[in-house]
Amino acid sequence: MAGKELQVLNALDAAKTQWYHFTAIIIAGMGFFTDAYDLFCISLVTKLLGRIYYHVDGSPKPGSLPPNVSAAVNGVALCGTLAGQLFFGWLGDKLGRKKVYGITLMLMCLCSIASGLSFGHTPKSVMATLCFFRFWLGFGIGGDYPLSATIMSEYANKKTRGAFIAAVFAMQGFGILAGGIFAIIISAAFQARFSAPAYEADPIGSTVPQADFVWRIILMVGALPALLTYYWRLKMPETARYTALVAKNVKQAASDMSKVLQVEIEAEQRKEEISQKPNSDFGLFSKQFFRRHGLHLLGTTSTWFLLDIAYYSQNLFQKDIFTAIGWIPAAKTMNAIEELYRIARAQTLIALCSTVPGYWFTVALIDKIGRFGIQILGFLMMTIFMFALAIPYDHWTHPDHRIGFVVMYSLTFFFANFGPNATTFVVPAEIFPARFRSTCHGISAAAGKMGAIVGAFGFLYLAQNQDKAKADAGYPAGIGVKNSLIVLGVVNFVGLLCTFLVPESKGKSLEEMSGENEDLAGEEAEPPASYNRTVPV
Repeated sequence: MAGKELQVLNALDAAKTQWYHFTAIIIAGMGFFTDAYDLFCISLVTKLLGRIYYHVDGSPKPGSLPPNVSAAVNGVALCGTLAGQLFFGWLGDKLGRKKVYGITLMLMCLCSIASGLSFGHTPKSVMATLCFFRFWLGFGIGGDYPLSATIMSEYANKKTRGAFIAAVFAMQGFGILAGGIFAIIISAAFQARFSAPAYEADPIGSTVPQADFVWRIILMVGALPALLTYYWRLKMPETARYTALVAKNVKQAASDMSKVLQVEIEAEQRKEEISQKPNSDFGLFSKQFFRRHGLHLLGTTSTWFLLDIAYYSQNLFQKDIFTAIGWIPAAKTMNAIEELYRIARAQTLIALCSTVPGYWFTVALIDKIGRFGIQILGFLMMTIFMFALAIPYDHWTHPDHRIGFVVMYSLTFFFANFGPNATTFVVPAEIFPARFRSTCHGISAAAGKMGAIVGAFGFLYLAQNQDKAKADAGYPAGIGVKNSLIVLGVVNFVGLLCTFLVPESKGKSLEEMSGENEDLAGEEAEPPASYNRTVPV
């Protein structure tokens, strides 16, 4: 097989792990650090926004965002992310990964800062400008998904490729953790400087005017780590696989990778040697594409869609679940900044104990266990823990059992991240041809964000109390937290079944997985017998 591949691709697959690989992980990973910080920090400040802008005189409870505003603030960045994944995924295959990589980072940084500068004299105008900038923030974040995954997969060697791609994605864990820690620091500092009574003691005085600075600072700080890597992102060379297989410039690919890998790579092949046969030069969504990759694309899109329904509904609404079981006191017993502090502390604890370790367990084991095994295990354990939380839900709400609930809830996050949340990101960057790789990853990721939107918007309504009098202001009666958790358990089980559509890529080259080896060799384009095998044997 080695003789059938371009020498530059062989060199990449066989290269020893070296400093450049870690540099690429940091450069790509800082984008994901900002992605996670920006997408999840909004869940920390939504209750503060409600107190500041939607206070109702004489109400027994603090102000909260109306349902439509809450849905917009929580979900608009996800809508932007979906659009960005499709657009920049397509653009990455058309123009090259490098050319659009800096654009996405700059868009993220500018809109992250602009979100904190949201202006207006009325709550409506502040929320409108916030939503506007968060949509475009999401658009930039969306572009980072397919580009970072594709770049890392095309730089990596086949022995540790899974770990490298997963390590980029694992920076999300540090982003979530950093968001929580920074919110704790800022809220503690403001609480010490501007003390205020609880809402039930003084409804107006419980929200100090300076609280308006707190949420703005939290939103803006996420841009700083990504800005620090902007220069190095622009200096990265185009990936050799794009240059050789899509741009058809083997000499340039060999030159770029010689500098990167610090070894001499000869561009022996003539240009006509890598020209593909007419029947292998099929287009996206052609009959031949669907014959080769249709089930794979269905597998990557469906698993990511189902995973994100569960993952985002859990992550964005942790604070509601913690309040429901009494882990966070009733809002009226706290002032505005104290409530932010307690929400941030709870979410940081979950991130520290389960989210971050889960990501790095995947990094450590993905090239040993394989993508398929980790994804099956993750979906299975998430299903079990969801049902274990939901069926005896009344038991967990008892004060003596609340710590047990939090432990079980944390384990669902651990197995989401040591499971499908990481593998659904890794696999689409490995199994499609180079000329469609970024587009197909973008489509898969967009399906995931569609699931995130379903989870984020749907859970707002589903988790409401079945008694309308006990539901949050402005919301209809829902099915309650217990039944919502049962629904999420079923979603996870369906995700487990859809995993059987996804092939195992452990230890194989990208060209072997995509069938491009046969195209490069000028052989029949029929994939090998092992090509569509899903379960590792």
